[in-house]
Amino acid sequence: MNDTIELRNPATGTVIETVLLATVEETDAAIARAVAAQRTWAGFAPADRARLLRRFAAAVEDDVEHLARLEVRNAGHTIGNARWEAGNVRDVLNYYSAAPERLSGRQIPVPGGVDLTFKEPIGVVGVIVPWNFPMPIAGWAFAPALAAGNAVVLKPAELTPLTALRLGQLALDAGLPEHVLQVLPGAGPVVGTRLVTHPDVGKVVFTGSTRVGREILRGSAERIKRVTLELGGKNANIIFVKGDPAVKYSDVISAMDAARGSGVKVIAMTPKDVK
Repeated sequence: MNDTIELRNPATGTVIETVLLATVEETDAAIARAVAAQRTWAGFAPADRARLLRRFAAAVEDDVEHLARLEVRNAGHTIGNARWEAGNVRDVLNYYSAAPERLSGRQIPVPGGVDLTFKEPIGVVGVIVPWNFPMPIAGWAFAPALAAGNAVVLKPAELTPLTALRLGQLALDAGLPEHVLQVLPGAGPVVGTRLVTHPDVGKVVFTGSTRVGREILRGSAERIKRVTLELGGKNANIIFVKGDPAVKYSDVISAMDAARGSGVKVIAMTPKDVK
């Protein structure tokens, strides 16, 4: 029997939706579907993969406002940030839609002729996304993976799965083959761990804590599995209500944003009187 999780609006505390959490068996079934779908997807002509990714980007463009308001309700983002995040998914899809027709190999001179190299898809890519930027971090992972001919099984954070689920539906609406992009809400020790340990997942992409990143790296090393990790947070700030009146919150946020390439940023800040 599936566990469920109640999703709450961070601003009001009210329940906005109840989501089923995938089991290990459901994760295995999704990976099996991805294996079969990936063979079909990789067999598409590069121009056809490119065209479908552009259609996916167009579907996201048409849904930007809905996606943004969904993120406001589920993750507590400001509407301006959420609109940018949805638009970023569109832009990243458009950018990588050019890749399928440019995945060229190399000719290497050898005695008596040349060797040819080819770029081939890995197969199934597992993507584990955090709660702070659910949309863009997902897009940064699944767009290049899809462009290269891979299938993707995406596990959003347990508390913020709604925009990922919506993006999965938009991919289908745009015409991507079924099961090429699957979204599996679930617990990290269940779905996330199975993406690491399953032999048919050829690569894992993870953004989150250094502790979990180490576990993923260890598990992937056992299987010689490719890994992309973005770990840790290095820009924590405490702002005192009775602090220096010359310090502007906007300046603090800008300073945090300038260093975001080396860590994870949280965009919501509430002044507290710390005792």
